[in-house]
Amino acid sequence: MWLSRVRDDGRGSFITGHGLPDLGPMSRIHRTPRPLPWPGFVTAWRAAFGLSLLLVAAGLAVTLASSSEAYIVLATTTSTRDSGLLDYLLPEFSRDSGIGVRYVAVGTGQALDVARRGDADIVMVHAPAIELDFMAQGHGLCRSRVMRNEFIVVGPASDPAGIRGLTNATAAFARILSSRALFVSRADNSGTHIMERTIWGWVNYTPDPDVDSWYREAGSGMAATLEVSSQLGGYTLSDNGTFLVRRSSLDLEVDVQNDPPLQNLYSVIPVNPALHPNVKSSWALGFARWLVSPRGQGLIGNYTAGGEQPFHPEAQDGCGHVG
Repeated sequence: MWLSRVRDDGRGSFITGHGLPDLGPMSRIHRTPRPLPWPGFVTAWRAAFGLSLLLVAAGLAVTLASSSEAYIVLATTTSTRDSGLLDYLLPEFSRDSGIGVRYVAVGTGQALDVARRGDADIVMVHAPAIELDFMAQGHGLCRSRVMRNEFIVVGPASDPAGIRGLTNATAAFARILSSRALFVSRADNSGTHIMERTIWGWVNYTPDPDVDSWYREAGSGMAATLEVSSQLGGYTLSDNGTFLVRRSSLDLEVDVQNDPPLQNLYSVIPVNPALHPNVKSSWALGFARWLVSPRGQGLIGNYTAGGEQPFHPEAQDGCGHVG
């Protein structure tokens, strides 16, 4: 039995489901509702009824749906959702395989934590350092690189720090620091947030929102952080895919791009059934292999957002040897 909020306000949806933790308003389980079987759903319906009333009272649209379909749970980043890639890619996998994909879209750190608890079958994330930690802890069965895009620095048209046109994010952050221009951080331990902290490290400075009034923490996914930056007239670090999709609704311009260290690499990692025996390992492996196959890579390469190609196929199959 799954309870899911079906209204999406563009910044994510709230989900509470069997076996899944409350991940807050920026998380989402995405699935296609199906008719309820009769009468087998009645007992479970009664068990969920009280929670359903609470959700409805809170203004949430609740769907009760059968859990009989073949599906896997993917824990992934908000950028794959907010860029529109998941809504483009996952139905194609389902058509090819007959396996559905329900996803939780959060920051990379949270996505890996979901998998550490055995609450996801597979992850698709973009923070290599903590992915390697996840693998070293034995939670990952194998790891394949899937694609790349890039991180960019965006900001208001007025460009108070004078960074527009730079191709070096470190220099741009140094100017933001020296001018004390408003900067909005995701502050959610996502891959983007990890990259932002890395760049500040290259500047030899660690912003503190309790001390630095120019540094704000959104604590949100990429789309919401872009909206906050736009409303406040601040700079932020974004993946280019999400920005391309949202650009028309934002008062932000691209200031820094094409900086080689800001390449953004995405990998897929099926969860290790040796540590988490309840995961759907064979289906998860099938999805991982499909993503790096000519079919999956071709779809990724053909995806466009805002008339541009935000993701570039970069298959490195690390799961082909797994039986």
